[in-house]
Amino acid sequence: MVVGVPREIKDGENRVALTPAGASALTEAGHRVLLESGAGAASHFSDAEYAEQGAALVDAATVWRESELLCKVKEPLPAEFGYLRPGLTLFTYLHLASARELTLALVASGVCALAYETVQLPSGELPLLTPMSEVAGRIAVQAGMQYLMANQGGRGILLSGVPGVPPAEVVILGCGIVGINAATLAVGLGAQVTVFDINHARLKYLDDIMHGRCITIYSTRANIARAAAYADLVIGAVLVAGARAPVVMDAAMVAAMRPGSVIVDVAVDQGGCIATTRTTSLSEPVYREHGVIHYAVPNMPALVPRTSTFALTNATLPYVLAIAEHGLAGAAARWPELLAGLSTAHGRLTCQPVAEQYGLPWVAPQGQL
Repeated sequence: MVVGVPREIKDGENRVALTPAGASALTEAGHRVLLESGAGAASHFSDAEYAEQGAALVDAATVWRESELLCKVKEPLPAEFGYLRPGLTLFTYLHLASARELTLALVASGVCALAYETVQLPSGELPLLTPMSEVAGRIAVQAGMQYLMANQGGRGILLSGVPGVPPAEVVILGCGIVGINAATLAVGLGAQVTVFDINHARLKYLDDIMHGRCITIYSTRANIARAAAYADLVIGAVLVAGARAPVVMDAAMVAAMRPGSVIVDVAVDQGGCIATTRTTSLSEPVYREHGVIHYAVPNMPALVPRTSTFALTNATLPYVLAIAEHGLAGAAARWPELLAGLSTAHGRLTCQPVAEQYGLPWVAPQGQL
């Protein structure tokens, strides 16, 4: 199979969908790898490294035109919509619940689009979302630390505090992969951490692994409102797989926060879980509303592209190899979790939460390949 990897064009996106070692695994298995020249440069992978592993270096148009399986990191942007076509399998993060225009473009093109973030094991685990959620949860704390500093307009709070001075109050909304990683780093840095969720088992798990070093609270509107009022940093980490994130913190709660406090909404790629969230970018990451600094970058792991690219390839490569070896239908028959990731196929929308979000018709993914 011909596997293509274009250069990412989203603002600040420095990751690449495949490491040179990943390219080697594909070429050794007899597949052809087309890489857009320079695609790995921002992750500090040179063209020469890919060429040494058998990848052919070509331009973007050739990658899109000749690939049977195209691997990306982020969703196609409007400038790339013209490349979408029947017979192409697209494998990338899509986050369609907050991208109506992209959803319609994918359906109209006839492409088979697989979303990393909705590939789901019977256990409920999201194996291709997990590595970037781990990265994003940790970066959320780092971003919060940065914008709490006075030179960034923040309250001038040191996350850890110092002897005789209390640490920052960090509130985390959601106890999934993002939330747990954010809590782990924030506690390790010495912050006072409170985590909310509606899943008691997740809260118990966090309490067990943290040995009581953070506070866990069942998520209700009243509880969140009380915590937001004293928070220095709020991290939004709510996830409903494939669907738009529910808003759990309304504008009144944001307005009640102290001036110079910070919100980092990691759920922004699914629409955001805080009412005042609007998407920002790595070139313009923040805005201020109700006196609160909002950081809402949908591709935060691009800040550490080399780490992120290794982590992403580690997770995706077995599936990429399976699709290249057996075709999409054959791979999905062997690894049925891939069907959960199928968002569009041959002009049909196959993701129910996205269809319900936009009031569009859909069909079950079974039998569409």
